[in-house]
Amino acid sequence: MFDFVKRWPGAVQAAFWMLIIGTLVTFTLVFSRKISGDIHVFEIVFFRSLFGLMFMAPWVIRRGIGTIALRRPGIIILRGTLAFFGGACLYAAAARMPLAEVTAITFTRPIFASIAAVLFLNEVLRVRRWTAIILGLSGALIIIRPGFVDVNIGVAFAFVSVFTLTWNSLNLKLLTKVNPPDTVAIWHMVVMLPLGLVACLFVWTTPTLEQFGWLVAIGVFEMLTQRSMSRGYAAADLAVVVGFSFLRLPVAALLGFATFGEVPVSWVWLGSAVIAASAVYIAHRESRAQRLGQT
Repeated sequence: MFDFVKRWPGAVQAAFWMLIIGTLVTFTLVFSRKISGDIHVFEIVFFRSLFGLMFMAPWVIRRGIGTIALRRPGIIILRGTLAFFGGACLYAAAARMPLAEVTAITFTRPIFASIAAVLFLNEVLRVRRWTAIILGLSGALIIIRPGFVDVNIGVAFAFVSVFTLTWNSLNLKLLTKVNPPDTVAIWHMVVMLPLGLVACLFVWTTPTLEQFGWLVAIGVFEMLTQRSMSRGYAAADLAVVVGFSFLRLPVAALLGFATFGEVPVSWVWLGSAVIAASAVYIAHRESRAQRLGQT
């Protein structure tokens, strides 16, 4: 399925997968909000991992256990641990903020990725990167408007999620270089499952039949997200892939309006436009610099 996508240029493949990912992620946020008032986010993350693995079990049985042999297990353990806490924070943010605002804040990932590259990879911040960082942070401030509106705890949860997602972007790029995409997706869930089990034991609430249905949907959509993400990150350079994350906003705005009657204020669109411009700019300049052998 989707084999025809492999014939497209890498950047086009990345854009396609990021649009799919944005749609799937937004749906999982919608599902989680429907039950987050009764089910703790740790429990949601646990069942997300459980049902995601159950969804992939027939695929593993059909192809054999050898198909999920993993290289660089240390990185997958780190990625799964970060994803557990990042996912919990993302669901917590979605329960407290409009979906479009949560999605818009996640657009800051390329900015923090540039900062992380300096701190952990000893890369140099040249003018293009400083420009992107300043633009992106300005866009985030436009959305949040500290001092003009009340900033709730959901904003803090959203930014913690962004930090973990940024780090995991680097981890995923390393893993997809030496592992098949589906193998990475499966092990991602395997690592999060015991973490979620231990955490949710302290906050356990037995879900109703309806809530189980939403939890199954979250697990299936999350596994599809991970499979799509692994393919997207394998298709193009990291800066290019992350730069296309702004495609999520229209999807989030539409679903937020259709499901919860949320209408994003003009500040969200303005700030998102600034962040998207920053992301596209850094993706374009980084790709060009790589082709020219620059840093």
